[in-house]
Amino acid sequence: MLAANADEIAQGFEVHLEDEDVTAVMHALLNSERRIQKINLSTGSVWIKRQGTEKPSWGPKAQSFLAKLLPYSFMRPSPMLDPIGMMRREVDTMRLFEARGFPVPQIIYASPTAVVLEDVGLTIAQQLDRLEKTDVEAHDALLIGVAAGLGDLHAAGLCHGRPHVRDFYMLDGRLGFMDFEETPQAVMPLETAQARDLWLLFLPLSQRAIKGKPSLDAAYAAWASRAPHATIVELRRLVRILSRFLPLARLIGRVRMGSDLQRFIEATDYLKNAVETEAAG
Repeated sequence: MLAANADEIAQGFEVHLEDEDVTAVMHALLNSERRIQKINLSTGSVWIKRQGTEKPSWGPKAQSFLAKLLPYSFMRPSPMLDPIGMMRREVDTMRLFEARGFPVPQIIYASPTAVVLEDVGLTIAQQLDRLEKTDVEAHDALLIGVAAGLGDLHAAGLCHGRPHVRDFYMLDGRLGFMDFEETPQAVMPLETAQARDLWLLFLPLSQRAIKGKPSLDAAYAAWASRAPHATIVELRRLVRILSRFLPLARLIGRVRMGSDLQRFIEATDYLKNAVETEAAG
């Protein structure tokens, strides 16, 4: 539930806003239940993110069920929390990343189940969409920069949990992070969570790289040159396990090739060859 009344909300803002802007944010907080909401203010825009406004997804439960059947720690879902716990986890992670020197959106206001964040501009996904038809070199260079930024994050002993190009942005040439809804390191070793991070990142990268393998090779090398050795070793193990499912995935794909299945096949197949080549080298 949000703060008890308007005065309590107004007193809780962490940055200064003009009176009319405070009123606009307060109105949105008290009169809407949308999970994600953009508010235009006199000095720019802010985003409201809420927890507990959507029906529980069956995905985490299915993942938990499979994790119990298969002895693979990387398949374990993050701990399931109530809305207050989810919001606390997100805010705590943002503050941890900021304390370690990584860009995150500025928190303007936080309540037990909602947070108001600054608008950080275009996400990496939006920038890639713009560059796709205008500048191939810049497009794939951005993909490589994203992988390098994730490697820097892993070198600092952190992981994102659900890395995707829509969850990243650029600030002064550095990769910024947002949307911290998972903490896999709570249910698996850190190196496993970081290896899972890299595999999840390559799901979209494997399809977005316009120049194909050369750009993917450069992206992987950028990550591997920064990532901890233990994480690289764990990635080899993770990819070997996932590769066992490739024949089944391809068989299913002959009947129905969905986008998620195609991403799984392309990313896993690429990383399988990349880690084998690296290990042989």
